[in-house]
Amino acid sequence: MSACCNDDPRILHIKSTIRVVPNFPKPGIMFQDITTLLLAPKAFKNTVDMFVERYKDKNISVVAGIEARGFIFGPPIALAIGAKFVPLRKPRKLPGKVMSEEYTLEYGRDCLEMHIGAVEPYERALVVDDLIATGGTLCAAMNLLERAGAEVVECACLIELPDLKGRDRLKGKPLYVLVESH
Repeated sequence: MSACCNDDPRILHIKSTIRVVPNFPKPGIMFQDITTLLLAPKAFKNTVDMFVERYKDKNISVVAGIEARGFIFGPPIALAIGAKFVPLRKPRKLPGKVMSEEYTLEYGRDCLEMHIGAVEPYERALVVDDLIATGGTLCAAMNLLERAGAEVVECACLIELPDLKGRDRLKGKPLYVLVESH
């Protein structure tokens, strides 16, 4: 599901604050820069508010944010809906015992880690990131949570690059997106 096609005026404002940076981090990539959204308090608040409105009554106990930009949106969503926040980090960033999941990006390979015991079996989880491109990062996040026994209810991203068909890789899990970019 996508909010980008509805008539909520907040969507246009949010979209207008996202800067596109060509050829970053390498040639051919059209980087969706959300730092400009963060400089616009009303757009930032509207983004968080729209996610909270969607998830406040869905009985979610875990909001899992993907490093690094999922850390920006995940904690305020978790606080607002009464859920715990679980960081999904790059390798060797979490102390203690972790579980890992490797994945492929549109421009390389990477890995996510999560603390063992951060998620209990049967908890209802929401995965949050800023963007879905090919879907590899979201799939890795879902795999980590499901291996820990959680039920992934939905994935939420600020931006979707629909031409890269990342949604198709999500094993049928719902994806909620505020803005589509081409």
